Amino acid sequence: MSNILIAPSVLAADFANLQRDIEMVNNSQADWFHIDVMDGHFVPNISYGMPVIEAIKKHATKPLDVHLMIEKPERYIENFKQVGADIITVHHEATVHLHRTLRQIKDAGCKAGVVLNLSTPVSVLEDILPECYMVLLMSINPGFGGQKFEEITIDRVKKLRKMIDERGLDTLIEIDGGVNQETGQRLVESGANVLVAGSYVFGNKNPIEAIAGLKNMKK
Repeated sequence: MSNILIAPSVLAADFANLQRDIEMVNNSQADWFHIDVMDGHFVPNISYGMPVIEAIKKHATKPLDVHLMIEKPERYIENFKQVGADIITVHHEATVHLHRTLRQIKDAGCKAGVVLNLSTPVSVLEDILPECYMVLLMSINPGFGGQKFEEITIDRVKKLRKMIDERGLDTLIEIDGGVNQETGQRLVESGANVLVAGSYVFGNKNPIEAIAGLKNMKK
């Protein structure tokens, strides 16, 4: 069995039955809840905000991995911590003072990560990598669920894995977008540690089995 972490994306859950879906994840082999926050500016869609996250936290028995797809995320770090974030990832493209923002996340008591869009080369992380608990590589263009996996991601994972290993770091590589059993296996073989899965889990007739299939992949 691999040591892959699985983070079902709540964005794909049934919001009319959100507590039911949260309890399903609690009872599965998943490791985290992935929480996508969209502001309608950095990405063209709007998802949910702090009241929904706070409600999720009340029922979740696993950490909340909060992915901020918002402009100037530094404005809200403390707020997201207060409503239950355990991990906070911010886009390299969305904050001017990335180093300061990562320190701010850690000072708030959360684990800090950076997200890169498809068009942002992994080389931009060369100097900031030691500050990162995790790097999230988007494998789709952010803003909407259910998109097709972009093949360029495989090479990006390999490049980032090499950077991390050469520096002797423990930084995790998370992938978000188009993850299923087939793409997940290839990502794990390329060096990814954390798989975010939305539609593949919540759209599955047996989501617990879908999670187990991802969790039990072999490298």
